[in-house]
Amino acid sequence: MCSDPLSPNLHEPFVRALTLHERVIRAYIRGSGINRSEDVDEIMQEVSLTAWKKFEQLEDLDKFPVWACVIARYEVLHFRRKCATDRLVLSDKVFDLLADESLQQVSCGSKEKRLNQLQICLKKLTPSNRELVMTAYQPGISIDSLASRLGKKSNTLYQQLWRIRRALERCVDKAIQEDFAS
Repeated sequence: MCSDPLSPNLHEPFVRALTLHERVIRAYIRGSGINRSEDVDEIMQEVSLTAWKKFEQLEDLDKFPVWACVIARYEVLHFRRKCATDRLVLSDKVFDLLADESLQQVSCGSKEKRLNQLQICLKKLTPSNRELVMTAYQPGISIDSLASRLGKKSNTLYQQLWRIRRALERCVDKAIQEDFAS
């Protein structure tokens, strides 16, 4: 992509990609048999650092989630070696099965599939919640102006939208997980 890792041209796409796909990478790490949130955080930090160092090697930004999960696989292996004395560490065979399945889920959980599922989940919202979401995310609409128009406080509207977004996220994640299971 770019030869200077400190270049602003490289920094912004990396931060955007990492931010956009962090949840997927964390899910991959958890799917690899790492259950403690502290351990997931530690591995995620190492993945982020390694991905940043190697980002210029990534040729297609759309492949970032799979590429980062491959890095995560190696970081999980490294972490498991460090913790090899722990009785609760999974065998290498079980780890490989979990890691392969998680990577397949990341590969299949494409942005297009998530967007299609989001459309389905939006239809499941109550009409008033669906209208609120569609209005709130139109270009040029501010939460303050929308709250004023609806006779609500901005904080109340932010909280309501947050709850709706969480419900949509759970709906999409559940549908994609069910799709993977079938």
